[in-house]
Amino acid sequence: MTETFLTSAAPVAALTDSRVVRAIRLVWHEADLLDRKRYEEWQDLYCTDGLYIIPIDAQTDDFANSLNMVYDDARMRQMRVTRMTEGYAIAAVDSARTVRTVSRFVVEEVRDDEVTLRSAQVLVAYKRGRHDLWAGDLTHHVRLSDHGDRIARKVVRLVDSEDAVPASGFLL
Repeated sequence: MTETFLTSAAPVAALTDSRVVRAIRLVWHEADLLDRKRYEEWQDLYCTDGLYIIPIDAQTDDFANSLNMVYDDARMRQMRVTRMTEGYAIAAVDSARTVRTVSRFVVEEVRDDEVTLRSAQVLVAYKRGRHDLWAGDLTHHVRLSDHGDRIARKVVRLVDSEDAVPASGFLL
């Protein structure tokens, strides 16, 4: 029998559900890989049909029909990773060092094969003697499998997404 619950009805105990723990571990692992610039390994965390999205409109859920800073399927993620890791690319040559914290996990939905989590991310980027702060709300849809859990969709809603956002030179 598949157990499903949503945040409004979910007890605090949902954070101890083994499926939720697996999803949170995957999100933390993703953050670690990004901070260490292990982009090929990061890319492997995604399902083949997975999406990595950074919308401009923080309220939208219609990403396919909205303007986004990033809307990457597997092909676009691969192109982004290639640009970050191979040859000369301004985004990679002088990229910032980052440290991110992902916390405030809220369980949106739990099923036997998928967990949806919301969380907060604060990222500090250091480059050329300067620190920049990036903050946003994350939503991860994590597919659970005996063959390895994967990210089906990640949405990064930056708190300042409707303002001028500088080029980052790293992945959020």
